[in-house]
Amino acid sequence: MKAIVYERTGDASVLQLVDRPVPEPGPGEVLVRVAVSGVNPTDWKARRQWPLPAGWQTPGQDGAGVVEAVGEGVDQILIGARVWLWEAAWQRPWGTAAEYTVVPVRHAVRLGSASFDLGACLGIPFLTAHRCLTAGEYMPDRLHAGALSGHTVLVQGGAGAVGNAAIQLARWADACVVATVSSAEKAQLAAAAGADFVVNYREQDVVEEVRKIAPDGVHTIVEVSAARNAAADVQLLRPGGAVCVYADDGGDEVTLPIRPLMVPNARWQFVLVYTEPKAAKAQAVTDVAAAVAQGGIRVGEEAGLPLHHYSLGAAAAAHKAVEDGAVGKVLISAAGDR
Repeated sequence: MKAIVYERTGDASVLQLVDRPVPEPGPGEVLVRVAVSGVNPTDWKARRQWPLPAGWQTPGQDGAGVVEAVGEGVDQILIGARVWLWEAAWQRPWGTAAEYTVVPVRHAVRLGSASFDLGACLGIPFLTAHRCLTAGEYMPDRLHAGALSGHTVLVQGGAGAVGNAAIQLARWADACVVATVSSAEKAQLAAAAGADFVVNYREQDVVEEVRKIAPDGVHTIVEVSAARNAAADVQLLRPGGAVCVYADDGGDEVTLPIRPLMVPNARWQFVLVYTEPKAAKAQAVTDVAAAVAQGGIRVGEEAGLPLHHYSLGAAAAAHKAVEDGAVGKVLISAAGDR
């Protein structure tokens, strides 16, 4: 098979297209013929600095494809199933930027009739968004239609991959969603994703505009840039509200006022999908799969998530695109079928 491999950390030039034997699934694993691999920021960050316990790494946490074989203890009925993959390369050398990969069976989730492109967009962004929408003290533990009825969610950075996922999941669960963006073009993307209200933070006062929509404050803030937005976030939380921080865009330190957050019993929740509690992540996988099955998740420009396709041999360019801040989702086509 063809696979992207790197044997040392560094910039995108360390990624090499090589020939490798097709791996065999071990006990509790499945072999997946990968159709599409999704590229996330953690892929290039891992490539630059994470250790290589096996001495090599195929990148790619997310992807979609077809189960080709199963290991000991796995039901044969899965062979031929269309699946989406999550955390394929977390503490394992076999990522999704290859024609085949092996993953524990629970990391391969039935995709049904949804496209492989959609499947490759799920994983990290949607599981992260799910955690942000359920970690607050007064938020539900699981998402479903109606779960967020009566809740107002603020998504800071509504045109990013996680921002898009948060908007789509929150709207599927019937929340009122307010999104912030930096341009008219990104405002169109956030609206296409399903945001009820969009605020351009370069041209409008976020606190003033959000308070018009939610006079009592918002239940949860999905936060991409805590260092830049902390002062506004403090003013926008309702009693018992939560700020869920999933990235350090714009700065890696944040200063918070104690009394204004103490009085409303506010919560600041930091989110990293790889190390979140297992039960919460298992629920996220279940809920995201349900949203897909019910048609609650879409991809493409019409869903506020433009797709950028690269061939397997152009994996370095795909990584560079994500590193340079491509708007939308970067995908690597590991096979011709999408």
